[in-house]
Amino acid sequence: MCTRILWNTNGHAVLAGRTMDWPESTEPVLTVFPRGLERNGGMLGGTTVVEDNPLLWTSRFGSLVTTVYGAGTADGLNEGGLAAHMLYLDGTDLGPRDPARPGLQIALWIQYLLDCARTVEDALELLGACQLVPVEMRGFRATVHVALEDSSGDSAIIEYVAGRRRVHHDRGHTVMTNEPAYDEQLRLLREQVHTLRGLGHDEPSSEVPLPGNVNAVDRFQRAAYFTALLPEPADDREAVAGILAVTRNASVPFGAPYREGRFRTYNTEYRTVCDLTNRRYFFELATSPGLLWAAIERFDLSPGAPVMTLRPDGIDLVGDVSDRFAPSPAPF
Repeated sequence: MCTRILWNTNGHAVLAGRTMDWPESTEPVLTVFPRGLERNGGMLGGTTVVEDNPLLWTSRFGSLVTTVYGAGTADGLNEGGLAAHMLYLDGTDLGPRDPARPGLQIALWIQYLLDCARTVEDALELLGACQLVPVEMRGFRATVHVALEDSSGDSAIIEYVAGRRRVHHDRGHTVMTNEPAYDEQLRLLREQVHTLRGLGHDEPSSEVPLPGNVNAVDRFQRAAYFTALLPEPADDREAVAGILAVTRNASVPFGAPYREGRFRTYNTEYRTVCDLTNRRYFFELATSPGLLWAAIERFDLSPGAPVMTLRPDGIDLVGDVSDRFAPSPAPF
C-alpha cells in the first residue's frame, strides 16, 4: 500500500512525505547507520537467502532510516541528501535469477542505494551492478517499487514489470502509490483531469468531486490534487506542515476495507517526512499522539561509530528525539 509525495517547488526545502499502509505492524525502528559498515545483500534477518554470488558492499554514507521487520529498510535518507521509499506493488516481477550477477535481496534494496549514492543519478547508475532477488517477510511477498529523490529536487520511480526494469526519471514525478504500474497511474490521472474539465471543473474548488476511497488510484489522484494546491510556505516549518497535511489526507483510516484476499483491511501505520535540505527526518506513528524528528547531523556517522536505534512507539516521544537514540547491534 502506501503513498509518497514530493514537494520540490516550495522555495524552502525539498520534502518527501510518505504513508506506510499495512495490515499489521511492520515493527518500525528508527535506525542510524554510520559509514563503513560491511554489508551482505544475500542475508535476510540472519538467514542466507542468496547462496550464489550475493552482493557485498561497504557503506559510503551514513543514513537515518525506518527498518521493516528488522530485516530491511522501508524508508529514509542519507547524509549526502538522497532519500528512498519502498512501496508495495503487487505486480512486481524481477525475472529469473542470473547467478552471474551479484544478488541483492529486495528488502535491502533502498539501504544499498542510501549506503552508496548521493544523488538520484548516482543511485540509478548503481542499478546495473546487481540483480534484485525476491523474498518473503512474515509470510508477505516483498513485491515493491521504489521512489527516490535528492536535495536538488530530482526524482525517480523504479519498478520491475514482466521481468524488466522501468525507470521514470523526472523531477515532475512527485506522487506515487501502488497498483497499477506508474505509467498507468499517470494515464488515469490525465483521464480524471479531462473528466473534471468536461464537467466544468476547470478551477479548484470545494465542489470538485475528488475520488475519496482508499484504493491506490483514488489516493494517487487525491494526493496529486492537494499537492498542487499547497500555498507558498513562510519557512521550512510551514513547508513540513504542508506536506504532512497532504500525507494525512492520503492516509488510510483504521478498519478501512480494501479488497478480497489477505488484505481485507489495512491502515496507515505511520507517516514520515524527509527534509533533504536540512537533513531532518520526521516520523508520526498513527497510534501515538506526537510528531517526532531527528537531525542526521546530530549523530556520529564516522566508521566504527555505533548503530543507533529508537523505537518510536513511546507516548512520551515528541519533538526532537535525536538524543533519545541508543547504541544497538546492527539489525542487518
